[in-house]
Amino acid sequence: MTLYPQIIIDALATVTYAGTKKNLIDSEMVADTPVVSAPSSLGEPWKVKVVLEFPRDTDPFLKSTVKSAEAAIKYHCKKLGDDLVEVEIATEFKSAPRPEVGQMLPGVKNIIAVSSGKGGVGKSTVSANLAIALARLGYKVGLLDTDIFGPSMPKMFDVEDERPYAVKKDGRDLICPIEKYGVKLLSIGFFVSPTTATLWRGGMATSALKQLIADADWGELDYFILDTPPGTSDIHLTLLQTLPITGAVIVSTPQQVALADARKGIDMYRNDKVNVPILGLIENMAWFTPAELPENKYYIFGKEGCKNLAEEMNVPLLAQIPLVQSICENGDAGSPAALSSDTATGLAFINLAQAVVTVVNRRNKEQPKTKIVGMK
Repeated sequence: MTLYPQIIIDALATVTYAGTKKNLIDSEMVADTPVVSAPSSLGEPWKVKVVLEFPRDTDPFLKSTVKSAEAAIKYHCKKLGDDLVEVEIATEFKSAPRPEVGQMLPGVKNIIAVSSGKGGVGKSTVSANLAIALARLGYKVGLLDTDIFGPSMPKMFDVEDERPYAVKKDGRDLICPIEKYGVKLLSIGFFVSPTTATLWRGGMATSALKQLIADADWGELDYFILDTPPGTSDIHLTLLQTLPITGAVIVSTPQQVALADARKGIDMYRNDKVNVPILGLIENMAWFTPAELPENKYYIFGKEGCKNLAEEMNVPLLAQIPLVQSICENGDAGSPAALSSDTATGLAFINLAQAVVTVVNRRNKEQPKTKIVGMK
């Protein structure tokens, strides 16, 4: 039997690429005419070389597609009567390779992780308002919603219907963040249905997170805010292994059950293998003030729990944010409280931003740059 390139092309036409739901030929992924070399002597195999072009080196379907292509070529040749075929499949990429870990965000000066050991303490509300307040102070700010399974930033910024587009930069296709209120914003919520649960295994979630970090055009930023999910998980480890985090701020309510989890969050960053500085604590829902009684304070969740924890852990208490109905309403309406400094809550977030700037400047002056965690 004699092999020739068209036989190989016919075989590749039977392989579907999951990224387009079309076969490799219709997807225009065969970079050049397949090379077929005849055996030099009896008993030696035919040699086939194919070059497949993928959108990027991080393509999640790369390995499975290469294996399927190799199997299809061998199967096709066997049907034509030749078992002796050696297949080599090389890969090329339309987009330039992703920068290595440690070089992903060269234009970002400070990376701040906003964390909590417990869900429901208002961490995302604090993240959104902190980012907006920093932007109002004149800083260049980016905000990444790293909660892959429960993204909330698109709603809080009233951009649920927005869809980021791709830009070509330095030979790479990069996601262009949505900009609103002076903040560059990305979230997995822009790419999945808001009414459908994201049923992904850990590997898929961390891969998506890395794309939002490294395959986006974040540009020059003074502050890059990471709104992290509750607890300590794969997402946190991925962030620590991908980015040199300048410092973490821990959000908690004053109640003891929340403070117990806040201690775990602090311990994660202070772990010997991590060594990310704790910039301070934020006490959210510190007290309740009714709109009709603005001078009154009702300590629904306990009094000064975070203040006591900050003293115990020897870290600053950056802010005490009151529980006010308008904070929730403004967040749901996509107009966070920090947009207005005429209200007590708006002023509280502006003061928080100023406190964060102060502790970050002190940290950068007194401590070395954080190293990326080399954890297996």
